[in-house]
Amino acid sequence: MAHYGMSITVPGGFGEVKERVVAALQEQGFGVLTTIDVQATLKQKLNEDMERYEILGACNPALAHKALETDREIGLLLPCNVVLRESGSGIQVSILDPEEMFSLVDGMTAGELAQLPSEAKARLRAALEAIAAAPTP
Repeated sequence: MAHYGMSITVPGGFGEVKERVVAALQEQGFGVLTTIDVQATLKQKLNEDMERYEILGACNPALAHKALETDREIGLLLPCNVVLRESGSGIQVSILDPEEMFSLVDGMTAGELAQLPSEAKARLRAALEAIAAAPTP
C-alpha cells in the first residue's frame, strides 16, 4: 500500500463489504457524503472496462467543523476518501491517511489542528479493524 493510505483486503461480495464499510465508518462518527462509481464512469465516458471500483467520500462532521473553523481552505482536503475495489482475493478497502493529507497544511493551521489528524486516523483505523474482524456471511 502506498504510504498515504491504510488498506485491508476482506472476503465477501462487493455490496456486502460496502455495507460493512459504511457501518464501520458510522460507528466512528463518519458519514458517506459521496459515492463515485469509477467502473461505471470509465465504461460510460471511455468505453473502458475495469474491476468494480468505488470511491466513498467519508466525513466526520465534528472533525470537519473544527478544521473548517480554523481554516476555510482546508475544505480542499475534505472529505476522507475510502476506496473499495475488487481484487483477486476479495475486496480491498483503502482509506486515505489523514496525517499524510494534513502534511500539506501550513504551519499556523497545522499547529492549531495538531491533534485532529491523529484522531481522524485512529477512528479510521478502528473502522478498518472492525471491517476486518466482522464475520463473513
